Amino acid sequence: MLEQIRHDDILELRLARPPVNAFDLHLSRALREAVEAAPGGGARGIVLSGRPGMFSAGLDVAAVLELDAAGRMAELWREYSGLCRAIAASSVPIVVAIAGHAPAGGAVLATFCDYRVMARAADPNKPYRIGLNETRVGLSVPPEIQAGLRRLVGAYRAERLMVAGAMVDSDEALRIGFVDELAEADDVAPRAFVWLRALLALPPQAMATTRAIARADLVAAFDAAYRSDVDAFVREWFGAESRATLKAVLAKLKAK
Repeated sequence: MLEQIRHDDILELRLARPPVNAFDLHLSRALREAVEAAPGGGARGIVLSGRPGMFSAGLDVAAVLELDAAGRMAELWREYSGLCRAIAASSVPIVVAIAGHAPAGGAVLATFCDYRVMARAADPNKPYRIGLNETRVGLSVPPEIQAGLRRLVGAYRAERLMVAGAMVDSDEALRIGFVDELAEADDVAPRAFVWLRALLALPPQAMATTRAIARADLVAAFDAAYRSDVDAFVREWFGAESRATLKAVLAKLKAK
């Protein structure tokens, strides 16, 4: 479910959980552990990638709807939230190569990376989209995730996007600062490597120290919200509104 590919001193972590790289407990844990272990294994940077057409659809709705115990749901959310914190707190820079759609949890992961390269769709009538669409499936956006999006696009625009559960196309994502660069689908990963290698060519200690100071707010947001966030998410997950909405979403997906 996770491929690890070395490119000299850069580690590529490629999501490989068909069909849509959705996150369950095991993928969340595997990716978190890989991110945390990368610097100790000699990696000076990480490229996070997915498959063409779909970076990640976020949490695996089918799998998590089967979690009928609050403890199991809390374990999953702790692991996924821990993954997001690991990306935010990574001592080495992480670039995400988004070669397709990135809704919900897929967009969340991208939010906490250092740089985002997203694909332009070959068909302009079927653009790739990215966004925190949690409200559309009956879930609220936790405080630390809101802080991450505000950091990218500004407070007011982040509010409008998150409250509406908006999914924006790649051109709009670039315009508002949700992503940093667009490329043709086949060039997304290569462009991620180009940006990362340019960063790694800087004096390493000065770059790393400056980067750590600049990203401290992201880590602090996770640490401030951690306990209350888990409890709130579990309560919401087992609420009537969210479960009814998610079951309807799953039924639509199965009907396609």
